[in-house]
Amino acid sequence: MKRTYRDLGGASPEDEEFVDILEERRRSSDLAFAFRTFSPHPYKAAPPCSTAELNRAVLESQYLRYVAKEVAVETGMSVEKVREAMMGILDEMSQNLQLGFIRLMGYIVGKVFKRLFSGIFVNLEGLGMLQQAAQESPVILMPNHRSYVDFLVLSYILFSYDIPIPVIAAGMPLAGMKIVGEILRRSGAFYIRRAIGSDKLYWAVLSEYVRMIVRKGYAPLEFYVEGFRSRTLKALTPKFGMMHMVLEPFFKGEVHDITVVPISISYDRVLEESLLAHELLGVPKPKESTMGLLKASRVLQENYGSMHVNFGRPLSVRQLCEGKINRCQYNLIPRDLPQKPTDEAQACVSWLAHLMVRIQEEGSLISPWSLMASLLLQLPATVLTEDGLPWHQLVEKTLWLRKLVLDFGARLNWPEHVSDSVMSSAVALHHSIVCRKAGRVYLVEEQEPERRHPISPEEAVMRTATAALMLVSHRNQALYVFVRPALLATAIRITKSTQKGELLPFFCFLRDVFSNEFIFIPGRSSQDFEEACCLLKKCGAVHINQEELTVSDTGLEVLSFLQDMLKPFIDSYQLMFRYICEEGDPVFSEKEFLPAVRNLATKLILSGELHTYEALSSDTQKNVLAALRRLEAVAKLKSDGNEYKVNRVAVRRIGEMLSGKIPPQNLQVTPDARL
Repeated sequence: MKRTYRDLGGASPEDEEFVDILEERRRSSDLAFAFRTFSPHPYKAAPPCSTAELNRAVLESQYLRYVAKEVAVETGMSVEKVREAMMGILDEMSQNLQLGFIRLMGYIVGKVFKRLFSGIFVNLEGLGMLQQAAQESPVILMPNHRSYVDFLVLSYILFSYDIPIPVIAAGMPLAGMKIVGEILRRSGAFYIRRAIGSDKLYWAVLSEYVRMIVRKGYAPLEFYVEGFRSRTLKALTPKFGMMHMVLEPFFKGEVHDITVVPISISYDRVLEESLLAHELLGVPKPKESTMGLLKASRVLQENYGSMHVNFGRPLSVRQLCEGKINRCQYNLIPRDLPQKPTDEAQACVSWLAHLMVRIQEEGSLISPWSLMASLLLQLPATVLTEDGLPWHQLVEKTLWLRKLVLDFGARLNWPEHVSDSVMSSAVALHHSIVCRKAGRVYLVEEQEPERRHPISPEEAVMRTATAALMLVSHRNQALYVFVRPALLATAIRITKSTQKGELLPFFCFLRDVFSNEFIFIPGRSSQDFEEACCLLKKCGAVHINQEELTVSDTGLEVLSFLQDMLKPFIDSYQLMFRYICEEGDPVFSEKEFLPAVRNLATKLILSGELHTYEALSSDTQKNVLAALRRLEAVAKLKSDGNEYKVNRVAVRRIGEMLSGKIPPQNLQVTPDARL
């Protein structure tokens, strides 16, 4: 089945064709598919290289020889012992890609996908460009990370279309899964420890392994620039370690160019949605194990809707980095010697990493359910749990929001006909979160086994919070579309100003405070402000002249919706500022902070003073700490206890600025300046 998304915004104005790759699989033999001829066209400049030859080249590199001597001197070990340790690290880490196991995975994964998903839609134009790019330069695949399914589906797609199978950076816990860990290793996964710290030897082996794959063009290299799977289903602030490793061969002139391919994976429903919500509420994450995987086989009984995999346009690192880094500096030191990244290189890597995540966001397809979740979350919890929302109101408002999303230029996964059958199907698919009874929509609270004693009010909050955070995760998939205009709408409300000269500083302040929540490319505050102005003008919410924004008669509804989109974040941050300034100790550990804030939020929800369950989320709480550290209102102490010291005056001032108690004229915030 083919789907064409016409005039639905995004990066390309042309019609975009997505094809369901499962359709043919349902009509043919999985065994025949797995054992068909696989004839990819590899990177033309890459010499034939086996896994053993790759590992040998890594161990025999001048770089690791130099590091081995350094570590031997620093530790007092013999060079031979250090080299043995390096071999052990590489054996633990390296992939062992074998076509036979790719075929095995193709057979198993194909059967699983057909049970889980109604369709997996792929854009053929993007695949064609990737196939060509893979022959011309080393390729780095950069998908977003929302589910354990992500890397399975990419390898499955590439196998289906005769594109070289990638080697994939995976977390070490997967390696510990009996049988499964080895199957994944032989399907291209190489394993990285989560906590490397200052382990010089490990960093050296990992970085040289990654650089060697890129230098030799051994295979496309796939990694998640966000670092971890997003538990909230919105984009995470990128990590830079792996990004720097893959770019360094270009910085040093060891390869002429590198091609990066941003990939956007969009789910109607992720397999782990309930598990993720519980993790956000403090339930420990289950350890990855083969037994756990087998126990989770009940997910095969559920329907998870469709998945869209959008392969973005391949981008040349050479062109992207032009004017951003002076590569001549790398000629001053032999390439084989360790080099600390320069400030210029770090800034370039940061910019490129943020750019990739923004492209991933813009390439994703928003489902009708994401729009419905956005609207449902703006209602009081009692409406969702007790009164219910009339169905016709939800349909009417969702169709209004659909038009706004299209005005904002987003890609929308919505059939061309507009009817409430689309929304009825969405509610049916997400039956674990909401239900429709007697013409009204209700939130489905988590069911508990029968118990002798009634649940406490605090337990009732947590039951509602589980469903609410699952709803939040679906709203988050559409959030990136609204963030910039929402920041501007909030600036208009808090400053009570329409002067661009007063709105810009407050917009930049909000952008700075929430830069751990949303993705902003460094150095683009003014451009983000202008984009927000243009979007509000495009949808008819404001009229703009050179110095002023005037809200239109029809713009109040748009501005109110956008302000309500940002309100849960503002309320959650203000709650945590209050805890830090009034109830918390001046010195505290993260381990103490998270449950204490959750307890306070629970009390305020019960009293009716707090109306968002997002304050209970550990991700939100950690983002507040990260923001306060960045704004220099909280300092991390150099101790083993992961402790923080608070500057309460600074925290209180940020809270007052966020509430509008400090007039915009007194903010003294300039674009792209630290507070």
